[in-house]
Amino acid sequence: MAAAIALALTVGAGSAFSAGKHGGGHGHDTAKEKMGGGHMKGGGHMGGHHGFDFGEPGKASEVSRDIEITMRDNLYEPEEINVKAGETIRFKITNKGEFLHEFGLGTAAMHAKHQKQMMVMMEHGMIEADRINHDKMKMDHGSGGMQGMSMAHDDPNSLLLEPGKSGEIIWKFTKATELEFACNIPGHYESGMMGPLKVK
Repeated sequence: MAAAIALALTVGAGSAFSAGKHGGGHGHDTAKEKMGGGHMKGGGHMGGHHGFDFGEPGKASEVSRDIEITMRDNLYEPEEINVKAGETIRFKITNKGEFLHEFGLGTAAMHAKHQKQMMVMMEHGMIEADRINHDKMKMDHGSGGMQGMSMAHDDPNSLLLEPGKSGEIIWKFTKATELEFACNIPGHYESGMMGPLKVK
């Protein structure tokens, strides 16, 4: 854990972590943001250009139950999540750590791709070890073949929160599968900030 924090601080020194629609941290909680968007408009977001094969953004009126998630440096409570296909879950997420953290739903491959995007965000000063730089997130970052693409962190299956902030994701799980919930900020996933999410 100490190694991951050191890595995040080293990589993030002088940089800023950016995110778009993640709860209190970068927090726009509009219906438009809940239903769409992505890290890089044009196909680079965590769910792929055509959506998600494991579910979809849920409606508050259809929530089956709430699951409370606490993020710390670098772990989640609970460490494992079990849901049923067809359930609509409201994840109520609080960052009780001293660093910026993410709660993202996806496959291992999705998380691997997202980690590269988060590294670019850090390199461009959009996110730092403990904060989101909203102004830099609005800028055009023309690096790595992503020129002209928005890097707003506004995926409906992911929430980025600054220390002490809270937010929520409402998600409908449509089929039985095995997923992960994870923090894709550089160094955090590698330090064990991930867990299994089983849809039965």
